Amino acid sequence: MRFEPRDAPPRATWALTQAGLHPLLAQLYAARGVQAADLDDKLTRLLPPDTLQGTREAARLLADAIAADQRLVIVADYDCDGATACAVALRGLRMLGARQVDFVVPDRVVDGYGLTPAIADRVKAKGADLLITVDNGIASADGVAHAQALGLQVLVTDHHLPGPELPAAEVIVNPNQPGCTFASKHLAGVGVMFYVLMALRAELRARGVFTGAADSQAVSGQLLSPLNGSLAIPQPKLDALLPLVALGTVADVVRLDANNRRLVAQGLKRIRAGHMPPGLAALFQVAGREAWRASTFDFGFALGPRINAAGRLSDMTLGITLLSTDDPQQAHELATKLDAINRERRVIEADMREQAEAAAAALFDPEEAPPPAVTVFDPDFHEGVIGIVASRLKEQLHRPCFVFAPSGAPGHEHELKGSGRSIEGFHLRDALDLVAKRAPGVLKRFGGHAMAAGCTIAEDQYDRFERTLAEIAAEWLDDATLTRRLATDGPLPPEFRQADIAELLDQAIWGQGFAAPVFSEALELVSQRIVGERHLALKLRHQGQVVDAIWFGRQEPVPAQATLAYRLESDDWKGQRRVRFVVQGMADA
Repeated sequence: MRFEPRDAPPRATWALTQAGLHPLLAQLYAARGVQAADLDDKLTRLLPPDTLQGTREAARLLADAIAADQRLVIVADYDCDGATACAVALRGLRMLGARQVDFVVPDRVVDGYGLTPAIADRVKAKGADLLITVDNGIASADGVAHAQALGLQVLVTDHHLPGPELPAAEVIVNPNQPGCTFASKHLAGVGVMFYVLMALRAELRARGVFTGAADSQAVSGQLLSPLNGSLAIPQPKLDALLPLVALGTVADVVRLDANNRRLVAQGLKRIRAGHMPPGLAALFQVAGREAWRASTFDFGFALGPRINAAGRLSDMTLGITLLSTDDPQQAHELATKLDAINRERRVIEADMREQAEAAAAALFDPEEAPPPAVTVFDPDFHEGVIGIVASRLKEQLHRPCFVFAPSGAPGHEHELKGSGRSIEGFHLRDALDLVAKRAPGVLKRFGGHAMAAGCTIAEDQYDRFERTLAEIAAEWLDDATLTRRLATDGPLPPEFRQADIAELLDQAIWGQGFAAPVFSEALELVSQRIVGERHLALKLRHQGQVVDAIWFGRQEPVPAQATLAYRLESDDWKGQRRVRFVVQGMADA
């Protein structure tokens, strides 16, 4: 592993310190390109909704539907972003006066991803007038066409990269659609839906449908006259939705640019103040986390996985109902169910990961480097967990990795579902597009992003897929790209080796594209031992002071002198708060 220290420009660091930022945070933010003006995370600094292409048209479509008392049905996705986007849509539309709002969520195994003709049939069966997709739809040309043939209007809200053909929906809202100049291309699906709701509120306000002062507790069911659009509710405050927006944004691992960081920061502020839906409060409780000091780490590693577990092993209806209910008792029961499903997911994942690692190891000699791309398949793999296993395999090997499992969908017994994760420098969706061109007929369906993508292939095409992807990876990736690198923030000044500093860092907004601080320097080993059968507990000498450290998932001993990368963690020990180092890697000698 090679460490690459980030550069913190002195002038930018000084300016951030002058703006009132803690000196260490000022250094870390400056190294990530933050300027003093970026520190203002007020909602007024969000990019305007009308700069996101399609929001004005979506607002008019929704406002007309609400005025006509039409039935709105949301088609969600089965991950945390899709679940939060659906819950935000349900809550927001009801706050804005819609009386008939329902949802449909595809089953990962039976239905597959996105708006299919079969899903459109289910929406029509619910008596819908308007179909709204969240976190999907941009690649659903057939599903949109079928829905329209059934007499439905279609509003697509999505953030995924479009294919060569856009669906002919009435309106599309997607920052990545051709011609959209929205400054943030990294909105999650839940962020896109939140922007649509802000535009809808502005449209309703322009139509004069609100009465009274703003109220964040406005509820649905109070439409006075569908004909003239008069609402007997005050203008609602949509900030009550921000905790869900923050969760979905972090859990979907989208880049935390300045706009996304503001959305997440505002959501965390409300959660820490105790203002959140009952479902989020219940998730914090079952996860053993404290909402009053909620962090992006909680979203990514505690709450998000429990929501995602429903879509992987069960039915995401559980997750959406949890996030949209206002009944604390129901929320507690659903959160407890999701916690149990997540425990089951961990067991399945552990077994699959062991099998996948063994299958990957068989592809090359131990003395050799792994191939440029790694593809594994086992007939016993569970398709709901292949994405997680691909991610773990990618982290272990530092190679683009695809994991395949048999499709469990009826009528698709001879198909394989694949999920891939990639490394910097290898755009996975573009690679799949090239696979489709070089090996026509191999891919039945595919889609995704640069770092994560999925596909469906015929079982007898597995070898051809593996061979073609490996050829593309060999062409695109060089030794420099295949060398594992870790960006670090250099040595930690000893005066900042404190538990309160660790907690200060934990409260900041970190995530994809805005990495949490990792320090690196030469350290002296004092002692080491294995704990929990698979973790290395260390005592290290840092700037003359002995510090406890932990290296999760490592059993191999560390040399007496080593250059280590680590992050700070505040740890409880016998009722006292202390700081410890969580080791992230060791530089090559």
